Amino acid sequence: MDEMEEELKCPVCGSFYREPIILPCSHNICLACARNILVQTPDAESPQSSRASGSGVSDYDYLDLDKMSLYSEADSGYGSYGGFVSAPTTPCQKSPNGVRVFPPTVPQPPAPQQHLLPQPGSLPPIPRNSCITCPQCHRSLILDDRGLRGFPKNRVLEGVVDRYQQSKAAALKCQLCEKSPKEATVMCEQCDVFYCDPCRLRCHPPRGPLAKHRLVPPAQGRISRRTSPRKISTCTEHELENLSMYCVQCKMPVCYQCLEEGKHGTHEVKALGAMWKLHKGQLSQALNGLSDRATEAKEFLVQLRNMVQHIQENGVEFEACLVAQCDALIDALNRRKAQLLARVNKEHEHKLKVVRDQISHCTVKLRQTTGLMEYCLEVIKENDPSGFLQISDALIRRVHMTESQWGKGTLTPRMTSDFDLTLDSGPLLQTIHQLDFVQMKVPAAPMLQLEECCTQNNSATLSWKQPPLSTIAVDGYILELDDGNGGPFREVYVGTETICTVDGLHFHSTYKSRVKAFNASGVGQYSKTLIMQTSETGLPPCDIQSIGTVAWFTLDPASAHPDIIFSNDNLTVTCNSYDDRVVMGNSAFSRGIHYWEMTIDRYDNHPDPAFGIARADVLKDVMLGKDDKAWAMYVDNNRSWFMHNNSHTNRTDGGIAKGATIGVLLDFTRGILIFLINDEQQGPVAFEGLEGSYYPAISLNRNVQVTLHTGLPIPDFYTPGEADPNGSVC
Repeated sequence: MDEMEEELKCPVCGSFYREPIILPCSHNICLACARNILVQTPDAESPQSSRASGSGVSDYDYLDLDKMSLYSEADSGYGSYGGFVSAPTTPCQKSPNGVRVFPPTVPQPPAPQQHLLPQPGSLPPIPRNSCITCPQCHRSLILDDRGLRGFPKNRVLEGVVDRYQQSKAAALKCQLCEKSPKEATVMCEQCDVFYCDPCRLRCHPPRGPLAKHRLVPPAQGRISRRTSPRKISTCTEHELENLSMYCVQCKMPVCYQCLEEGKHGTHEVKALGAMWKLHKGQLSQALNGLSDRATEAKEFLVQLRNMVQHIQENGVEFEACLVAQCDALIDALNRRKAQLLARVNKEHEHKLKVVRDQISHCTVKLRQTTGLMEYCLEVIKENDPSGFLQISDALIRRVHMTESQWGKGTLTPRMTSDFDLTLDSGPLLQTIHQLDFVQMKVPAAPMLQLEECCTQNNSATLSWKQPPLSTIAVDGYILELDDGNGGPFREVYVGTETICTVDGLHFHSTYKSRVKAFNASGVGQYSKTLIMQTSETGLPPCDIQSIGTVAWFTLDPASAHPDIIFSNDNLTVTCNSYDDRVVMGNSAFSRGIHYWEMTIDRYDNHPDPAFGIARADVLKDVMLGKDDKAWAMYVDNNRSWFMHNNSHTNRTDGGIAKGATIGVLLDFTRGILIFLINDEQQGPVAFEGLEGSYYPAISLNRNVQVTLHTGLPIPDFYTPGEADPNGSVC
């Protein structure tokens, strides 16, 4: 019950309702809060004829509506309340709903425990020409001389609030325990006493006269104390009269005096108890649909919570994969770094070896040269001419030879100190900066451009495109056709173009075609299958459309609303929802004359199934024909209507029952659509001027089950030819 708490709180004060009153807009507000948000309007803006008493005629115009109004989106189901007019409001920051607040002039006394509003003398007088603005829908209403007493008190809501607060209160205690009362387990309705188990066994034994007493749980006993005796509702206009009737036109309980005075004398009235039971049944039925939506919402929330868990798991897994990939790149870079460092070390060692070898060689040679020089200097010091001349020639040759050994290049380094290695890291840095995620999903199924697909003689032209919201890259498309005789599909085109003409087909044949997209990640799903009819042999192009097509197809689970239930190889469908849901055929028609039938296998509670044709993007969660993408006939057990773009036309007597047959005749030669019920044409030509490609379509709810029959010949009564200007084809 915790979810209900917001329904039990006043939109002004935010607390539980206290003495709630019902505004004409059906919203509730506390009596004290209503007084606080009153606004005074100028005299000129509050005509005496527009008061909250409801003395004027109601703005509701209750006509005998047919079913067209039930599906009219323009009819919202709301109307103005009699006697109320819109009034301007004065903005104020202190007001909870943006209107000027009249502060109470005197403290408000505690509200009396009765269903009627307080008497005029119990509250400060309400300013003249006052109006109140609903804090939820912001509708302004003028009050009459009775002020807030003119609004009925919501005793049901007050009782619900009381029970809710009682259920949240502390546990009741036993009234007979002498010390430390224990928690009560039962209450005797006759004794009006709360007992714990020991005291009940001791003081209220289940025998003798007490055996007939009724014991109830403590919470139920507390509520019975609160609600017993039951209060009797009295009229707000005549406070001494009990409410005993219900005005159907004004949609409000009335008393006998209201009928006598003539205010509701000409209105249709019914017994209060009967209408009470009727509205309870309607509310229960409405709650069934709401309960289904709530169940779906709970399942959806479970799905979303599971998605949260899957997202977290996938996020952890993806993060680990990303870290592993980056670590692999780092490892590869480290390995390459080691290889490059090895090359640098090798070059370094080579340079050192060359320089060291040259140093060693030069050192040895320099030592030899220095020794020779010192020896020659000592020889020059000798004074013996003959001895000197004996060795001078040899010494001179050695000196010249040694000098020649220090020739060019000998005193030049054999190796430079610079390293002639430059690391080209630019491409790698650019690649790292460009490192990003790529889309690795296959493309979505292409959408056939039905308005551009056509046949001429023995050629067929097909056009397609990617779905509008698809962002996945496409490398190309694959177009497939069957053999014109129900055989297997074969590839007739592979490429990047989105339009293709196939020549050389068989004349007077029905071909099925489909297309799929592919990219580097793989091949996507097929598009919907398109059925195309070639012309008879030798017929000129102008006669192509005069051929009747006998086509076999089934209902398509891929494009149907999720609430649709399929069986019998997708030929039989029903629904698990009380709302209308749409299912289409798996083939589209764009040329020729086509006829198919549906039989009613089950028909409960007089629902309104709809049959007809639709575009591929028709709405799937409303009745067929509600939007401008479908042309349909919806029918009940008594009559039928044609509907397109929410426009209802040609109501025709004659309905359906279990076992009935609905026929649909689509003639592109005339551009018309005709419906049949039990082999008889239902009404005139339903729709004219039809061009393009259409899918067979059905809308139904859980009270209907239908079976599709295809491959049927055109009915005998129908003669192909020029359109009949009178609209009849029989």
